[in-house]
Amino acid sequence: MKSEVQKAGLISGIGILIMVLTVPIAEFVIFPKLVDYGNAKITFNNITENGSLFTLGIFLHLITLICDVLVAWSLYLFLKPVNKNLSLLTGLFRIVFSVITLAALLNLVSVLNLTQKLDYLTAFDSVLHSEVLLCVKNFHLQWSFAFVFFGMYLILLGVLVYEASYIPKVFGILLIIAGTGYLLDTLRAFFFPMLKMDYIMVTFFGELLFMFWLLIKGWRVKVLDD
Repeated sequence: MKSEVQKAGLISGIGILIMVLTVPIAEFVIFPKLVDYGNAKITFNNITENGSLFTLGIFLHLITLICDVLVAWSLYLFLKPVNKNLSLLTGLFRIVFSVITLAALLNLVSVLNLTQKLDYLTAFDSVLHSEVLLCVKNFHLQWSFAFVFFGMYLILLGVLVYEASYIPKVFGILLIIAGTGYLLDTLRAFFFPMLKMDYIMVTFFGELLFMFWLLIKGWRVKVLDD
């Protein structure tokens, strides 16, 4: 029989794996086909003509949010033997990130309503087109803001992982680096938007590597005080 910690490790790995598959499809496949940030009319027409595809992008983000909550809970259980209070605090940072992201996602839900073909809105088409594009931009701006909390979450997670006797310390270091990368990139976007820091993307792979470890080894760990 697997222990609670082993089960939590496996659930965490699966949850992160699902997120690795959902968000990239929405952000790098679906939305780029529909959204033209320089042309509100084209964006409006694309979404109107491909409503089902746009809705799929929204629900891929929703699935990701559900997994965020699941991973916050499972990693809390997985790392509770290390430091219960710090593990709880770490999970709460991911929950806050999820709540802000959900609020941001509601902007895209509003787009579904705004892109309905309603006769009485035809006189205000240009205003409507701009409002739709503004909602999409608001989503991405608010979602970007949420990554301040995600970066702090990864740093705290890295500290816990580094202190865990049943996890290789290298993953703790990688997670701290990843969290710092998210923080720097998010703050750059708000305070220094013209500054190019593309190289910092290499730091984001910490959680991905930790996911592989959870799926391969995490569900077989032995915790003495479990």
